[in-house]
Formats: sequence, C-alpha cells, structure tokens
Amino acid sequence: MPLFVRIAPLLLGAALLAPLAATAQAPRRHYDAQARAFYRGPARLTAGGGATLYIGDLAGLRPGPALNVGTIYTWRPHWAVGGELTWFQLAGTDKVTTRNLSFRGRNLALTAFVRYEPLRDLSWYSATRNQYARVKPFLQAGGGFAIYNPKAYLGPNLPGSDASFLPPERPDYPGTALIAPVGGGLSFYVVPRLWITAQGSYTFTSTDHLDDVSQRANPDRNDGYGLIEVKAEYQF
Repeated sequence: MPLFVRIAPLLLGAALLAPLAATAQAPRRHYDAQARAFYRGPARLTAGGGATLYIGDLAGLRPGPALNVGTIYTWRPHWAVGGELTWFQLAGTDKVTTRNLSFRGRNLALTAFVRYEPLRDLSWYSATRNQYARVKPFLQAGGGFAIYNPKAYLGPNLPGSDASFLPPERPDYPGTALIAPVGGGLSFYVVPRLWITAQGSYTFTSTDHLDDVSQRANPDRNDGYGLIEVKAEYQF
C-alpha cells in the first residue's frame, strides 16, 4: 500500500481540524497595519460539489462529478487558510481518432490553501464583527496530494459494466501525485452563519498518468484538470 494512502487520514485530520481547534481557543485581540483591532476566526465548515474537466494527452472534454468537504479559517483581514478533501471523476476521449483511446479515473485529493480577499469586510474587525459584506471576491492557491486510479479503454463511449479495459501503463495504481490548485471565486452572504460560494480552479499535477495515457501519447507534458464548484459555508 502506498505510504500516502496510509498517512492520508492523519493529513486530513490536520488540514480540517486545525482551524476548528484554533476557533475553540480563547479569542485574543490582534491589530492590523492601521492599528485596527481584530480577532482571528471564525472557522467555517464547507461542503459542496461541481464538475471537473480533464486536460491532458487525449484532449477530448467529458465533464465528471466532484464532491468535497473542508474548513476555512480567517487568519487576519483579507487572508484566510483552509483545507479540503475532494472526490472527483475525470474522463476524456482521444482527439487522435486512429488511437481511439478513452479513459475514466476516480480520484481523491487532499489540499491546504491560502485565500486572499481584496475587498474590505467590516466583520473582520472587533467593533463591527456583525456587519458582513454581502459579496466577497477572492483568489486562492494551495498544494497537496492526489490519489488517482485511471482505466483506459478503446472507443469514444462511456464504459459499461462489461467494458474491456486496456492493461495499465503503470503497475502501481492507485498512484499518488503532488498537486497545486489555483483559482478564485465569489462568496455570497445568505443568512447569519451561512455563505454560498461559487469557485473555479485549475490544478497542476506532477504526473502524466491521470489518464493512463503517457507513453502512448506525449510523456513530456503532465496532466491537469479544472474544477467548477458551488459550496455552502457554515460558520461555527
């Protein structure tokens, strides 16, 4: 069993529970560069879903589903940190019809991230903690690991229960890879303690085997994927 598979529960606990542990501590007043007082926190639990788009050697787009859970914690005005666990499916068809390849992969990603919110939100500050901004744009970047398990096959159609998958290019699936998602989005304040967030991102990876197609195509360029999500964020 790969090392990352064994330690993934520990990494998940650290990424998702650290913001909650910080919130549970007694609040302490901090000050920004303009000497405005603020408290770190609060933490929010996030959950949502969306669609993924594979970007790699086969090039044919076939959206797949994605689900995730996580936490996010306001570290200081304009900046937040968090962690997420995401299950997602990638699929694609071959742009080179003579090869006639397709694939499907079901994957798991664990990431930690930093979020930057350029517009001011009065709720960051001690004296105005209940005055929430209605809409907040943000930029986000992070890093982590993915466990991927692709299956390649011939033909352009989705595989059925009787699909005949090709022998894998690598003998060690499920594989692990480093990943670096970057993106941005908008958070909408709905009611006290609840936000809805729309987010888009692109994830760079350290592998060319998300599609189990490397030596059969272009081994010099790693695969990646895009992710479009809608999440609910609940404040503790």
